[in-house]
Amino acid sequence: MKNSPTSLDGLDLLASAVIILDDGGMIVYANAAAENLLESSLKVLSHQKLSDLFLNGDELLLLFEQAVQHQFADKRLDLALERSGREALQVHAIVTALDDPARPVLLELRENEQQLKLSREERLLDQSQANKELIRNLAHEIKNPLGGIRGAAQLLEMELPERHLKELREYTQVIIKEADRLQTLVDRLLAPHRRPHIVGDVNIHEVCERVRSLVLAEFQSGLTIRRDYDLSIPEFRGDQEQLIQALLNIVHNAAQALAERIRNGDAELILQTRVARQVTLAKVRYRLALDLHIIDNGPGIPPAIQDRIFYPLVSGREGGSGLGLTLAQTFVQQHMGVIECESRPGCTNFRILIPLP
Repeated sequence: MKNSPTSLDGLDLLASAVIILDDGGMIVYANAAAENLLESSLKVLSHQKLSDLFLNGDELLLLFEQAVQHQFADKRLDLALERSGREALQVHAIVTALDDPARPVLLELRENEQQLKLSREERLLDQSQANKELIRNLAHEIKNPLGGIRGAAQLLEMELPERHLKELREYTQVIIKEADRLQTLVDRLLAPHRRPHIVGDVNIHEVCERVRSLVLAEFQSGLTIRRDYDLSIPEFRGDQEQLIQALLNIVHNAAQALAERIRNGDAELILQTRVARQVTLAKVRYRLALDLHIIDNGPGIPPAIQDRIFYPLVSGREGGSGLGLTLAQTFVQQHMGVIECESRPGCTNFRILIPLP
């Protein structure tokens, strides 16, 4: 490899990060993708040891020494490069030994999308389990005193003097109505854990059609719900009512987010079904999975809450309860599946993955 800078210009066109090390393990070149991945410019990276950039850099140092000694021509492996105070970089590394004594090692790093996806799913499942425990405990703690508060307000109302009954009854009714509202909220929080799981054969397109008709009955003009179905998808065992509720929560949320476009008459939702192959869900590999997308052309989910939309009581809409997506995720997880979301202005895509037989 030539030493002139122009000989390396083409590496800036690559999407993967390319780093060249000198015989002392110092960085002498990093392309634009490497600067983005390492969040540093070449000027800052130059003449730093690559192994010093990470908490577990000894692994990189060992690979460098093996390459210098020509113990291999190239080696491929997955690495988790740990950084202080930040999320580890999950990368697929290709270490290549060069025939240049001054610059003997080239390292190519590609972000490991599959590992990142698994890590996100694992965090999501852990968080969902923690949320369910929190919700159950909190709901029970709220429910017990609510009955007492409501009962006390009713007794108080019965004891009010006749001459002040009208004006004072207004206050007791506020207490009773607010207690009832909180009771309804608690019942919704506990609903997924109370209702028995009724398993039968599920046709996902019957589920989609039921949800489509329910939403169009509410939004009768200005909204188009387009079908894009793969009719070859087989039936699978599941709780149809739970899946209808899960899909309805997502589609209804999307329709509400499309309020402005509905007024303009150009709101669109797409229900798309496909089969995904060789899918890993919750660390289990499945040969086939339902791949259901709910796509809308709305304003997108606010970036500040995109990572928290499945948490209970988190809502991007004023007046929203923040329970719809939480319940949808719970119902899908009871089918060994997961819900993912990607959102930007003009396109929000909820993806439901559920194992197929």
